[in-house]
Amino acid sequence: MKNFALIGAAGYIAPRYLRAIKETNNNIVAALDKFDSVGIMDSFFPKADFFVEFERFDRHIEKLKRQEDFSLDYVSICTPNYLHDAHIRFALRQGAHAICEKPLVLNPWNIDALETIEKDCQKKVHTILQLPLHEGIIALKKKIENGPKDKIYDVDLTYLTSRGHWYYTSWKGDESKSGGVASNIGVHFYDMLAWVFGPVQKNVVHLHNHDRAAGYLEFKQARVRWFLSINYDLIPEEIKAKGQRTYRSITVDGKVVEFSEGFFDLHTKSYQHILEGKGFGLQDAMTSVQMVHDIRNAELSPLQGDYHPLAKHKLSAHPFNGGN
Repeated sequence: MKNFALIGAAGYIAPRYLRAIKETNNNIVAALDKFDSVGIMDSFFPKADFFVEFERFDRHIEKLKRQEDFSLDYVSICTPNYLHDAHIRFALRQGAHAICEKPLVLNPWNIDALETIEKDCQKKVHTILQLPLHEGIIALKKKIENGPKDKIYDVDLTYLTSRGHWYYTSWKGDESKSGGVASNIGVHFYDMLAWVFGPVQKNVVHLHNHDRAAGYLEFKQARVRWFLSINYDLIPEEIKAKGQRTYRSITVDGKVVEFSEGFFDLHTKSYQHILEGKGFGLQDAMTSVQMVHDIRNAELSPLQGDYHPLAKHKLSAHPFNGGN
């Protein structure tokens, strides 16, 4: 049984981390969050110590480490994106491996710096890459690997996941803290596309604002038109009729890739891989970090040539500037 500390216990993704640590038969000894709405801890680790101040959490970890029969093995991090870098550094300097939610960091040079600290501390940084563990995506990768090596596939990616007005008040609505829509909801897909189709060769951005982003990517074996949005109005009517607020679609040469199910246990699978020494590290995260950094800072291109059809949809006003 490994000892874990958890930073970001009140966050949206924290329950998946709690479940993954529990289901892999490990233990959380201490958790931190500046918000104290963490009653969910009772369902997983009721004996874990909890802190709302980093300084007291830090002191507690130091005291635990002085116990003769104790070692802190991992620090799990599911805090706001802009804090990941600092919390990973904390984990390494405590002599623990880090397991961090994506995006691992916001800028590619942060990874370079973390590699140096990783070597100095002789501990590993692991990132959560769920989609390479999804059965539907694994099947797609095998199909591409077994197909013609010189074939270029035409891919359309659409991911619509609705967010309410709260989003713009939270850190997620602040691009300097979240990296924007492409980082917040798209980073998993960029990783997956590179994993399946090879290195990225071209990155064109047609749209990037408060509630959507769109562009065109070329990989070694794919031409990808992509569109991401958090705006409920863009959800297809048949999906709304079912009471659902999320729509995912990937087509390859016009054929749908089925991956609508199978997401529930991907964090547990990720933890199993990490504990078996098969986890994804800093360089595995570099591709998507570089892509979202480039998307965030790109000059927008006009809608011509290959672009996603939804990119032509009328833009909506920012909720804090008149609403939709």
